[in-house]
Amino acid sequence: MNENEILAMYEDAGALLNGHFVLSSGRHSSRYLQSALVLMNISHATALAAELISKVSDEEIDMVVSPAIGGLVIGQEVARQLNKPFIFTERKEGEMQLRRGFSIPEGTRLLVVEDVITTGGSVRECMVVVREHGGTPIKVLAVVDRAPDAEGRFDVPFATAISLSVETHDPSDCPLCREGVLPAIKPGSRGAA
Repeated sequence: MNENEILAMYEDAGALLNGHFVLSSGRHSSRYLQSALVLMNISHATALAAELISKVSDEEIDMVVSPAIGGLVIGQEVARQLNKPFIFTERKEGEMQLRRGFSIPEGTRLLVVEDVITTGGSVRECMVVVREHGGTPIKVLAVVDRAPDAEGRFDVPFATAISLSVETHDPSDCPLCREGVLPAIKPGSRGAA
């Protein structure tokens, strides 16, 4: 599957939005990717997970983990196709945690899976939790990388199905705000940082 086919999935699902958006990082953007609209189609989720899996060797993975909520569907599908256990981290009172009775046996090698990455903050928080519980993150996979020119986001290898360079702005220096382009809306899964 090539990047144009993946981008077409987003466009066909109405998941590539244009407007004035507040990202999970708190930054503003004129484009937003709503992966949930793509991943609600099981055949799309299956194909995108297979694309991600092609970028990793399953022999090095013991378990798959995703930060909630964005990474849940694609992380579960990657784990299903790899036949590996799946867990997720989630925020409680603003702090990323491992809950719901999940545990990570000491030395477990985890594949971290996310839907869309811009700054990588949720993934880094997830990796901290994994390490605090005795696991070892070995690679990060994401369907979409919104900031392909960013370097050093993670201390493990990182691969993506599609790179889509989308300009983001600090809210204090957002041209969309200055130009009065609609109020900035937050269509994602959690409040801005």
